[in-house]
Amino acid sequence: MRFDETALSDDILDALEAMRFDECTPIQEQSIPHILAGRDLIAVAQTGTGKTAAYLLPVIDLIADGPESKAPACIVMSPTRELAQQIDRQMEGFSYYINVTSVAIYGGTDGATFAAQQRGLKNGADVVIATPGRLIAHLQMGYVDLSKVKYFILDEADRMLDMGFYDDIMQIATKLPKERQTLMFSATMPPRIQQLAKAILKPDAAEVKIAVSRPTEAIEQSAYVCYEGQKTPLVQHLLKTVASNRVIIFASSKLNVKDLTRTLVKSGIKAAEIHSDLDQERRDEVMLGFRANHIDVLVATDILARGIDIDDIAMVINYEVPREAEDYVHRIGRTARAGQGGKAVTLVGPAEQPKFGQIERFLRYEVRKNDMPEHLGEAPSYDPSRRVPSGTGRSGGHRGGKQGHRGPGEGRRQGGGQRKGAPSHDKRQPRSQASAADPAAATKAATRDASAHKPRRHQQRNRPRRPKEGDNRKAAD
Repeated sequence: MRFDETALSDDILDALEAMRFDECTPIQEQSIPHILAGRDLIAVAQTGTGKTAAYLLPVIDLIADGPESKAPACIVMSPTRELAQQIDRQMEGFSYYINVTSVAIYGGTDGATFAAQQRGLKNGADVVIATPGRLIAHLQMGYVDLSKVKYFILDEADRMLDMGFYDDIMQIATKLPKERQTLMFSATMPPRIQQLAKAILKPDAAEVKIAVSRPTEAIEQSAYVCYEGQKTPLVQHLLKTVASNRVIIFASSKLNVKDLTRTLVKSGIKAAEIHSDLDQERRDEVMLGFRANHIDVLVATDILARGIDIDDIAMVINYEVPREAEDYVHRIGRTARAGQGGKAVTLVGPAEQPKFGQIERFLRYEVRKNDMPEHLGEAPSYDPSRRVPSGTGRSGGHRGGKQGHRGPGEGRRQGGGQRKGAPSHDKRQPRSQASAADPAAATKAATRDASAHKPRRHQQRNRPRRPKEGDNRKAAD
C-alpha cells in the first residue's frame, strides 16, 4: 500500500513526499488504520520495520485535527536516550508542514539541557518523547500537566521491561486520563509484555503481529566455532581483515564489554565501549566519535541492538551467541542498511553450540563455518545437537590486559560457567594447544581433570564458600 492510499492528511503526505517515503511497510499498513480509528493497539515487529512512523504519522494527524492546548496530547515512552533523540528527529520531519510540536526528555544532561526540557514541558509541547525515569523526575517537580493526554505510546516495550521500567511505566500510566488511546510497540511478545498489555490496554485492543523476518541477503553471515580463550585473539584477527573501520562488537555482559575494549585499546585499536554503566554524556561522546570516524570499533551490549540507526557499518561481530534468534536478527541488522552490504560474524563457544543451532533452525539454513586461522590453533568440532554438560552455564568472557589467548576452557566465569583455570567439564576439550596436538596427552589430561574435579566438588558441597573479590560485581546488562 502507498501512503497516499491511506487516510492520512495532505500535509502529512507532503512531508512524506519530501522525505521520499512512498510505500508503507507491513507494520505501517496494518497499524495506521487501527490508530486512526481510535483503537488501542499492540503491535509486534522487529527493529527496522518502520514502527516509529507507524505510530507517529497517524498520531500527529489526529493531534493536528484536535483542539489546541498547552498541555501535552501525547506521551511516547522510550527505553534509552538515544532512541528518544531518534524519535524526536523523525517527529520533526513528519510534522514539517503541520503545527505539532515535540520535546525530548531524557537523563544524563547538564543544567542547561534540563532547563530547556523544563521550558518545553511548561510551554506545552504537543508530543513528549521521554525515558521513564526522567519523566517521573519532572512530574515530581509539579509543572507537568498530563490531564489532556489522549495518546500513550510505548516504543520498544520489551526492552523497557528488560531494563526494569515496569513500575515506572505503571506509575506514569496511573497519572494519565482513563479515556485515552494506548499503543504498545514491541520487537517480541514475552509473557511480561502480555501482562503489561492486559494492565494498560483496553480489552478490545487490536493486535498486529509481523513475523520476524530473516536477515537480508545483503548480510554475509558466517561463524567461527572456537574455544572461549580463542575469542579475543580471533576478534583482533577479524579487525585486521575489515576494509572499513566501522565495526560493532556485541557482547552479552557489561563485564565482557569492558574487558574486551581494554584489550583492543592496548593492542592499538581505536575502540570504545558503550553500555548502561556509562552516563549519558559519555554515551553521547562515544556515539558522536563513532559517527565521525574518530572511533573505529564500538564494543556494546544490546543497548545498541535496537532502535539505533547508524549507516556504513562494515561488520557486526557477536562475541557470544545471542540468547534468542530475534536478538541475533536485531544485532546483525545493524549492518547492510540502506541497500548496502555488510558482514556478520558470530563466535560460537563449545557450550553455545546448541543455542546457535536454534538460531540456524530459525533461519532455516546453516550459517557458513569459517576455518580457524592457523596461528590460533585447532577448533572444537561443531555439533549443535549435543547436550551441554550440567554446570557449564553461559560462555565465559575474557579478562583484558594480556595479549594472546588463554588455553581452551580458561575464560572468565560468567553466570553458572566455570571459574578461571578450572578444569573443563567437556572431556573432549584439550587444556592447551600442546595437548590439542597430542591426542594421548589430551586423553590423559581429561582423565586427570575428571578424577580430580568430581571428588573436590563433593567435598565442598556443605562447606561455606569464602567470598572472593568481585563476587558482587554485576555482570549482566
